[in-house]
Amino acid sequence: MMISTRGRYALRVMIDLAQQTKDAYIPMKQVADRQGISLKYLERIMPALSKSNLVEGVHGKGGGYRLVRPPEDYTVGEILRLTEGNLAPVACLECDSKPCERRSACKTIAMWSEFHDMTQAYFDRISIADLVNDAVK
Repeated sequence: MMISTRGRYALRVMIDLAQQTKDAYIPMKQVADRQGISLKYLERIMPALSKSNLVEGVHGKGGGYRLVRPPEDYTVGEILRLTEGNLAPVACLECDSKPCERRSACKTIAMWSEFHDMTQAYFDRISIADLVNDAVK
């Protein structure tokens, strides 16, 4: 499994917003400049975060985005599943995959399933606040 630029940048945006003044709307241009990310690329990520109610945005003068919950209430897993899908390491474990005809005889499915569960649990125990506070070891 490889996390795409979209997932990594979404995490960087969420961390950046968490580090700003609480309840202030932060212009994406400022986030883009601080993070060294193209504003155009951020403009493609933000609608998904907004539509899923992870951030709220205001357009126009004084507009921007802010978190809708405290940073400790967001998990890395939640953000990565939104931007990446379900993080399945193999196609047969993806949410909408058709049942594999070899599953009953598959010698590796248990390994992949356990790896998938471990990955989900790991990302679900890390919050945006943990990342802001360098609390992940």
